[in-house]
Amino acid sequence: MLQRKQILSSVKIIQVFIVGLLFVYVQFAKAACNPGIPDTTDYFNNASIRYSDYNYRPNIHSVVLRNEGTDISDAVIQLNSGEQLHLEFDDFEGNVKQYLYSVIHCDASWHPTDIWFNEYIEGLQEDNIEKYDFSFNTRQAYTHYNLTFPNDRLSLKLSGNYILKVFTRQSDGTESIAFTRRFLVFDPKVVLEANVIRATTIDEYETNQEIDFSIHTNGYRIDAPYQDIQVCILQNGRWDNALTTLKPYMVRGDLLDYAFDNGTNQFPGGNEFRRFDIKSLRSISEKVKEIIPTDSGFYVRLWESERRTFKVYVQDDDINGKFLLKSDDESLVETMGEYAVVHFFLPYNAPIVEGNLYVSGAFNCWQYTPENKMKYNYNRHGYEADIRLKQGYYNYLYVLLPNNSSRGDVTFIEGSHYQTGNVYTILVYQRERGTLYDQLIAVGNYDSRKQK
Repeated sequence: MLQRKQILSSVKIIQVFIVGLLFVYVQFAKAACNPGIPDTTDYFNNASIRYSDYNYRPNIHSVVLRNEGTDISDAVIQLNSGEQLHLEFDDFEGNVKQYLYSVIHCDASWHPTDIWFNEYIEGLQEDNIEKYDFSFNTRQAYTHYNLTFPNDRLSLKLSGNYILKVFTRQSDGTESIAFTRRFLVFDPKVVLEANVIRATTIDEYETNQEIDFSIHTNGYRIDAPYQDIQVCILQNGRWDNALTTLKPYMVRGDLLDYAFDNGTNQFPGGNEFRRFDIKSLRSISEKVKEIIPTDSGFYVRLWESERRTFKVYVQDDDINGKFLLKSDDESLVETMGEYAVVHFFLPYNAPIVEGNLYVSGAFNCWQYTPENKMKYNYNRHGYEADIRLKQGYYNYLYVLLPNNSSRGDVTFIEGSHYQTGNVYTILVYQRERGTLYDQLIAVGNYDSRKQK
């Protein structure tokens, strides 16, 4: 009898173990079937790297990566041109940390390239960020760091996609990532021509914009354009809705033609960006309802928004989703700029079941994270969010992220119009036969309002 009980007990243990394995397998299978679903849990910590624009620590704020010498620009430089990128960010934990940075070469799909770092870097594999200043006379204390690169200690040898990684190193030698940012290095070898026009398909005629373009090789050798060339089109710098699967419609000699008439080269036009101005926290600007001083900064209430899905298009000047850090109250926003918690509110009759709403723009790298997610307020009947931002001028939109998707939908709240002003960036990559990386051989920017 005792032996039988022992056998039954062992069988139950095995059954529990098998059920546990099945549960783990099911969860793994779900993740594998939905690789594009953004992970907003704590699974990704500061020891795991994402090859995208991402903040890994809550103490990091106001990360800016742009061309040196410009206030608003994309992080794009030409190889061997002397152009540099400028990085700056704030650390709310204060004091001084030994932040380091390194760069990682990626392929056209933002996966790390299978080449050694000394094949794309000249100089140090990693280096210290040595420039810093403490905030002065601000309610929120912070340390401001800045860096300019490439420099005499780290330069780049190849074109393509790059990840900038900023991190600290623990006493045991492990890395603790603070944030990552994407940047591009191009080496022009072909010529782009493009037009942004009203959609030519009937169903999208009133709502979409079409990007017709061509690549002129001008004698530059491309052995198999349908296999060796990859094109990416960005709308206002967004990567989540980028077009990446286009192949030439026709190849004629030195011309690769991408003028389609079936809608594959279209984007919803969306709507003009919403905006607010908190360059001054001493006076109320157009979109600001109230400014409340607090011990750790300011609390700014914006005027209530409205859904624009079915509104008539109204032209408005914007900066195509970007932001500018600036203070009209003090001389240096870098160390004297104040922080404010900005309150957004969008009236809405009932919670949305097909996805979640986010406040999105370049200021948060179009990332769908808990910090930018809107929550439904049943008492006020609408969606709201509180986001901490530094003094400046901001563009934003309300974006729906559908369930089980990584592609945000602007049109759900903002509507879509073919007249909207947008900037499109065309990137042309080439994987030469026998090589292990994608080089970026052309970059072009095209404003829909300046096109035919």
